[in-house]
Amino acid sequence: MNTAKLKSGYTTGACAAAAAGAAACLLAGRPAPATITIALPEGGQAVLPIAYCNGDSRAATAAVVKDAGDDPDVTHGATIEVTLRVLAAGDIMFAAGPGVGRITKPGLALPPGEPAINPGPRQMISAAIRAVTALPVAVTVSIPGGEIIAARTFNPRLGVAGGLSILGTTGIVRPFSMQAIRETIRCALSVAAAAGVTDVMLTPGNLGRRAAQRHCRPAPDQVVEVSNEWGFAVDALRAYPFRAMLAIGHPGKLAKLANGEWDTHSARSGSALPVVRSWLAAEWADRVSEAATVEALFAALPPAQAAAAANRGAESIRLAIVQRKEQRLEVAVMLTDLAGNVLGRAGDNLFRKNRNA
Repeated sequence: MNTAKLKSGYTTGACAAAAAGAAACLLAGRPAPATITIALPEGGQAVLPIAYCNGDSRAATAAVVKDAGDDPDVTHGATIEVTLRVLAAGDIMFAAGPGVGRITKPGLALPPGEPAINPGPRQMISAAIRAVTALPVAVTVSIPGGEIIAARTFNPRLGVAGGLSILGTTGIVRPFSMQAIRETIRCALSVAAAAGVTDVMLTPGNLGRRAAQRHCRPAPDQVVEVSNEWGFAVDALRAYPFRAMLAIGHPGKLAKLANGEWDTHSARSGSALPVVRSWLAAEWADRVSEAATVEALFAALPPAQAAAAANRGAESIRLAIVQRKEQRLEVAVMLTDLAGNVLGRAGDNLFRKNRNA
């Protein structure tokens, strides 16, 4: 399938940033804009249309209607609204308006009590405001009807109450197509092999890629993002002359491989939490029984126990990959937390700080 035929869209974070930039224009005494250009975290810019923008130099509200492109995103068509109010002092403060959730449990990207506006979107929103004005402002992000939409997501069970999360590490929503993703993986493996890469690194996405760059210093084309298509990617390796592979990523995804679930999409696989709990000694499993996420579970463990559990889990994942149709490659696994710190590893000595192609 030709991936060029699939239309990309924008994350809720990008939409909020554009709305914030438009509202900032009114605070700065400028006219309400029809479109706003925002900077994307990984470089480049995006131009988003503004649905409405009103207010004055003390308070202003603007909104963007989210276009997720060809991705079946539950927030496609949602209105992302941002209100800016000038403060007497300070910098930029964030608040959750109607339809945007609040963090209630540890282990997510933000501490309990914070509005569910992730760090990446906060940076985008701040940059959009500061591109227009230096005024100290309170930023309230709202999504009309977000509480209803959130019921169709994992937010309630993950510890985000009252609405949706403002998400997006790149600002771009890339359309989901299994055939397109598989073709992309195959192409990436072919490029790596043609470039002389012998030790390939597989990761679910951006977080794993950044962790690989931090801990392994990969060569160009050495890291291949496989999304949720781990079964396809592992099987596809046989067609190439690679001698070793490293699976690197968060145990919230990779633990599912140890359970025989090779499509790790949340809608087509179980929770990783029970698998990760099985890596713990009974004593510690009982002590962290209230953890709602894999990240929270590891955060609640003392460092020695966390490392022991993660190392045990990394080895079980490594064996699962080796045993999948008798994989001939040397296999290694590195598990990282959401910040990119190493939790556990198995057989990855040859990938550490640089042995690449």
